[in-house]
Amino acid sequence: MTIAVIYGGTRPKGNTEILTEMAIEGLDVEKIYLKDYHIQPITDQRHTEEGFQEINDDYNSVIERVLKHDILIFSTPIYWYSMSGTMKNFIDRWSQTLRDPKFPDFKKKMSAKQAYVIAVGGDNPYIKGLPMIQQFQFIFDFMGISFAGYVLGKGNKPGDIYQDKKAIYAAEQLLKNTK
Repeated sequence: MTIAVIYGGTRPKGNTEILTEMAIEGLDVEKIYLKDYHIQPITDQRHTEEGFQEINDDYNSVIERVLKHDILIFSTPIYWYSMSGTMKNFIDRWSQTLRDPKFPDFKKKMSAKQAYVIAVGGDNPYIKGLPMIQQFQFIFDFMGISFAGYVLGKGNKPGDIYQDKKAIYAAEQLLKNTK
């Protein structure tokens, strides 16, 4: 089984990335940092006569990398009680890919995957992060992706996550059976 980590944070070595690194320690993973790519927001053209138009950005190259893997880890800080805008923008573009003739089996290929979510926030994330987890659940359900688990952690300032022993333990256990 191959694993891709999709990082939605914008702070290098942020709390979410630190916690994710604990979860994947010792595993061979492909790391995809969305902040390193130019991905345009979606322009909804689902109901126009011409449909979605080709966009000249990095999105297709990123989704091609994602499609190669069996397990996807969505790693995002909790921003305003949801996933980061970077992550949301990436997922929003799936609407276009679902209708893109270059990706004829996109939903079928995604439905063969397992997904995990790792997220860190500063404002009571064990409770206030749950709506975001539910949002991911709805996304995965729509795509047919198996939601295999998640870890929420508490951290605001850089390095705060090291104080959340519960999240560290959960991260270390998350992928134990894939090692």
